[in-house]
Amino acid sequence: MTRMAGKNVLITGASRGMGRAHAVRLAEEGADVLAIDLPGQESEADLAETVRLVRELGRRAVAGTADTRDFAAVTAAVQAGVRELGPLDTIVANAGVCDNPGPSWTIDDDVWDRSIDVNVTGTWHTIKAGVAEMNSSGGSIVVVGSTAAIKAVPGASHYSAAKHAITGLAKTLANELGAQSIRVNTVHPGAVATPMTINPATFARLRPDLENPTEADVAEVLARRMLLPVPWVEPIDVSNAVLFLASDESRYVTGLQLVVDAGQTQKVA
Repeated sequence: MTRMAGKNVLITGASRGMGRAHAVRLAEEGADVLAIDLPGQESEADLAETVRLVRELGRRAVAGTADTRDFAAVTAAVQAGVRELGPLDTIVANAGVCDNPGPSWTIDDDVWDRSIDVNVTGTWHTIKAGVAEMNSSGGSIVVVGSTAAIKAVPGASHYSAAKHAITGLAKTLANELGAQSIRVNTVHPGAVATPMTINPATFARLRPDLENPTEADVAEVLARRMLLPVPWVEPIDVSNAVLFLASDESRYVTGLQLVVDAGQTQKVA
């Protein structure tokens, strides 16, 4: 499997969930991976596991720690990884945060700022640091957005605003970087079977009618929102979309918003 053979990939938020899935899937297709996530004992342990999984596939992997809100830290982590792997061919700006605090007028400033800082500024920092280290022949940037960038999400306007913002950023970058043969696209997952969806707080929010809702209880609610008969997609489904946009199979695709949501954004009734 060689769709990413000879390519070096930077992935943020790589310690778990979709980030880890992207790292493993791209490595399966021949990529070497620079995996970046937050400093801290738990995060770094998870990041080490991502690195182990990539190396188990016979690919090179380098771990870097940085809070994407800190441009100097991101730059240092990227530069250290590039010294070991070589220039980047792909950037996957995956790191993000999501919560549902309530109606827009009730959101605390700190909660709002965190969403914008991590989801928007962090994505900008990742791309800004990564582009400086990209292969001179061009490459691909994949920004992980959300269906919250496509339709309203009552109770999470800070998240929806952030995801709309990075979609606009990606469209602009596609125009700015096209002459350098760098493509920029976004992937927009709906509900994904990761801890961001599969957790007690989300269960309680989606099933307030139950005292202790289970995964099965929540699956019933989410399945009704989809065109396809599933409650969520799997991380591999999003990673396959990332793979397509990272590989040469999409060599003339740029400025695209690729939605992976089982039809959630298209359902009309």
